[in-house]
Amino acid sequence: MMNNRVNEHAFSIELDSKRHLSLEQPKDVDGPVLVEGTLGRLLSKEFVEGAMLELKGTRGVLRLDITESEWNNLVRMEVDV
Repeated sequence: MMNNRVNEHAFSIELDSKRHLSLEQPKDVDGPVLVEGTLGRLLSKEFVEGAMLELKGTRGVLRLDITESEWNNLVRMEVDV
């Protein structure tokens, strides 16, 4: 999967309960989709094997397949702006 990646980053959100999730789906097939939820209070941030950002909260986990190097480059770009 990582070898086929070109500028796109997959993500997953794992919540402890449906109560912490709001999902808005449009009636038309091609409309935008909004996924909102709460991870609760942030407990930790780590890069799993240097290739996956994982944010753990009291109510769930958000994972994004972005490397630590890519993340650091984005943070540097924000500071330079």
